[in-house]
Amino acid sequence: MAEDLEEDFEEGEGSEEISESPSKKLPIKKILMIVLPLLLLIGAGAGIYFSGLLDKLTGKKADEHAPAAEDSHAPPPPKAVQAASFMDLPEMLVNLQTTGRKQAFLKLRVALELEAVTDQPRVEQMLPRIIDNFQIYLRELRVEDLQGASGMHLLREELLTRVNAAVKPVKVNDVLFKEMLVQ
Repeated sequence: MAEDLEEDFEEGEGSEEISESPSKKLPIKKILMIVLPLLLLIGAGAGIYFSGLLDKLTGKKADEHAPAAEDSHAPPPPKAVQAASFMDLPEMLVNLQTTGRKQAFLKLRVALELEAVTDQPRVEQMLPRIIDNFQIYLRELRVEDLQGASGMHLLREELLTRVNAAVKPVKVNDVLFKEMLVQ
């Protein structure tokens, strides 16, 4: 009888292994057979959509997605770009602020970058005011204020602010240094 029990026991273990093993592998295979093709289809669809092939396949053009030109809220089309114009200012020589007896001078030649050639008459008309604004500002500078790249950048920004205030409504894009000598 002990032998029968051992046989039953061995048969029971074997049958449990057989019944567990297929049930575990079967759901994984089913999941892979369903999920993998779905992932491939979704990936292919996303690739086609983002590459723009979908629009070509359906016959749609990119212009159809743009808002209509009749829309009252749409910005006006850009104006024709005019070439920048450069205008040289006369050479300026000013004395700088110093603490000692020794005098320091700044010799400066600049050019103004205007948005359009048509702005030049207005700038020429306001030239005495521009030079006056520049000279007043430059006479207040010290030699230390003009040292290094940060000093040059600050000087450029200050001169640009002053020239734009003088020539309104004309806009000066930049002040370009042609010569700068501190002595």
